[in-house]
Amino acid sequence: MHNWKNTLLRVTDTIKDAISILDQESLRIVMIIDDNDRLVGTVTDGDIRRGLIRHLSLDNPVIKIMFKTPTVALEKDSKESVLLKMKELDLLQIPIVNVDRKVVGLETLQHLIEGNRLDNPVFLMAGGFGKRLQPLTDNTPKPLLKVGTKPILENILNQFIAAGFHNFYISTHYKAEMVKNHFGNGGDWGVSITYLHEETPLGTAGGLGLLPKNLIDLPILMMNGDLLTKIDFKGLLSFHLNEGGDATMCAREYDFQVPYGVIKTNGQHVSSIVEKPVHKFFVNAGVYVLNPSMLDTIDGVSYLDMPDLLQEKIDGLSQVNVFPVHEYWLDIGQIEQFEQAQIDVTKF
Repeated sequence: MHNWKNTLLRVTDTIKDAISILDQESLRIVMIIDDNDRLVGTVTDGDIRRGLIRHLSLDNPVIKIMFKTPTVALEKDSKESVLLKMKELDLLQIPIVNVDRKVVGLETLQHLIEGNRLDNPVFLMAGGFGKRLQPLTDNTPKPLLKVGTKPILENILNQFIAAGFHNFYISTHYKAEMVKNHFGNGGDWGVSITYLHEETPLGTAGGLGLLPKNLIDLPILMMNGDLLTKIDFKGLLSFHLNEGGDATMCAREYDFQVPYGVIKTNGQHVSSIVEKPVHKFFVNAGVYVLNPSMLDTIDGVSYLDMPDLLQEKIDGLSQVNVFPVHEYWLDIGQIEQFEQAQIDVTKF
């Protein structure tokens, strides 16, 4: 175990001191601080080499070679958000600072991945035609439409990876080869991706029957491939395990206001009048956790939608839990939502 405090140097320390730390600590970074312990720069092996090319003496102060604008994370940031930032920026290490920019830690990509790894399979549905998004989907499958700089499905994949998941299954149908060509086997993201092709559309649950049931022994996380959300996937899985049900269904609160005064009656008499009442409901958010036993009756040939599967299990006295989603959530099903997603993703 390496101590991040051993990677600290003052601006007056030398390049030789930085080389010594890089050799001893194996963290591949040195953090440079001022007299108030505030981060002012970092030094890596690349900075050392560039200094040598410039013929700088090893006795020169380290400030001569340090990188002065390093990316940092705040101590209040979640591990998931730090991991996502590191993956997006291709960082192996990231200094952790407080609001005064004083160094309070150092996080490494290896530590985050190894300490965050979850083996539960993730099933992403990416086979829909996206007809409501035409003409955008005439030549591009909906999961590959870009929200910000990345396709919708890549945003989803990155969020699951940041939460520690690495074992992915993607169901395909419409323009399947484009999806496969973009993601490949998942190697570029450091994960495993297996494709399950639906010869004919199987609905929102039928594709589950294509999963290799003999290899599935942990609860499965399942999600529509056209959602933009900040759901806590690890928290969702913990909720499912703690509740002990056969399935967990994520739900969003949806309210509807009647634009008139509503009259309640008792026979011929008015019992009450409510002006423009608001009715609240839970609606399906398109994200689920399923125990492996939920796959037993799905043949991978018949069309089946998720509400029908869950209702069948409820009728058979299976326990289906609801996980209320209070985090950001958007179903990118129509042009208006797609345009809204372009605005919202900049806030992620």
